[in-house]
Amino acid sequence: MAAPIALIQGASRGLGLEFCKHILKNHTPAAVVATCRNPDGAAELRGLAGQHGGRLTVLQLDVNREEDVRGAADWVKGTFGRLDLIVNSSAMLHPSGKGETSLRDVSAQGIISTLTTNTVGPLVMAKYFAPLLQKGGGGFGQQPAEKPKQHSGIIVNITAKVGSIGDNGLGGWYSYRMSKAALNMATRNLSIELGRSRPKVVCVSLHPGTVNTDLSRPYHRNVPKEKLFSTEHSVSCLMSIINTLNIDKTGKAYNWDGTELPW
Repeated sequence: MAAPIALIQGASRGLGLEFCKHILKNHTPAAVVATCRNPDGAAELRGLAGQHGGRLTVLQLDVNREEDVRGAADWVKGTFGRLDLIVNSSAMLHPSGKGETSLRDVSAQGIISTLTTNTVGPLVMAKYFAPLLQKGGGGFGQQPAEKPKQHSGIIVNITAKVGSIGDNGLGGWYSYRMSKAALNMATRNLSIELGRSRPKVVCVSLHPGTVNTDLSRPYHRNVPKEKLFSTEHSVSCLMSIINTLNIDKTGKAYNWDGTELPW
């Protein structure tokens, strides 16, 4: 069986960078394609590429620019011809760096910017990379014995618990909540379309918990110490879920601990 190929979108820091480290360490001999807006400014990611020779490739990709996504897909197609896993991990809380606490903080441009990065970006990624995932070898997840239920690839969209409509009891954070709720709908739609295809692509949304990253940093003082996860712990939990995915689990959202998150 050919070595699996994973693509991590938003890999310069935080969860994305940790996904690259985890897969390189624990999924030998998998190859990783890491994308970010500014590779020249991603020193740790470039250093990781230097350590792992040809197993890690860094590509420039701004998820808000469709031509970047198309170009990256063309590169992967020309180099590998297939893909087994894609993780969309880049996200923004709000252009200001803080979620809106009330309606008076809402601006049209803030909502549009947040939706563009958090929702439109991952969907455009799916548009261009789904054909490559359909040619994958199913190198991630668990394959059932029945051939019709086997999958060729997996799409993981990193969501957030605050994007759950059913779980929302506090309000606020309009842009971020809306963008993640819309991302969950995109995941569900993708799971239906790509679940009909032969071969099939599994599509899920995963909530990483509250992670010690730049995105959540303004709110750390409100988070109990035991509930603030390191990127290593969060990604280890998420990869444990990814390693158990099959077509029966497609179209759902899962917490970091594997429990299902209500839409």
